[in-house]
Amino acid sequence: MLQLEKQLHPPARWFNWIAAIAVTAMMLLTCADVLLRILRCPIPGTYEIVGLLGATFVSFSLAHTTTERGHIAVDFLVRKLSPGMQTLIDCINSVICALLFAVITWQSILYALDLKNSGEVSMTLQMPIHPFVFGIALGCGMLTLVLFFRSVESALKLLKRQMVPTK
Repeated sequence: MLQLEKQLHPPARWFNWIAAIAVTAMMLLTCADVLLRILRCPIPGTYEIVGLLGATFVSFSLAHTTTERGHIAVDFLVRKLSPGMQTLIDCINSVICALLFAVITWQSILYALDLKNSGEVSMTLQMPIHPFVFGIALGCGMLTLVLFFRSVESALKLLKRQMVPTK
């Protein structure tokens, strides 16, 4: 793992624990709702809560998965390139993804503020939605940092390769 990226590994792991709690809560809530439906006593708002927890699960698991390089990558073409070209492609990819998730973070914050100011709540439970959108922004912000540090590491690696004289 890269040195700069290593600094974000512990907070990304904490985010992943929040994601694990969210997916566990989704599972338990869904199972309880199914069992209670048999008794004709479903849990109101299950669909809403599972949706909001799903957003939490996805956004909070992104950074840790990225630090572990756990995302699916189709790299059969990139593997045939030289190590320098592989690093360049990794750098460009990390920069583009960091920019994309920076925009997603920014727009999520704006959307959460708009939801908060308008007093938007969920349909069944009348629960405020903006904290979950702020959570999405937080998760995407952490991913942005991981991708930014990865791009800096790749760029430094490229510079180091260029400074080493070739024989």
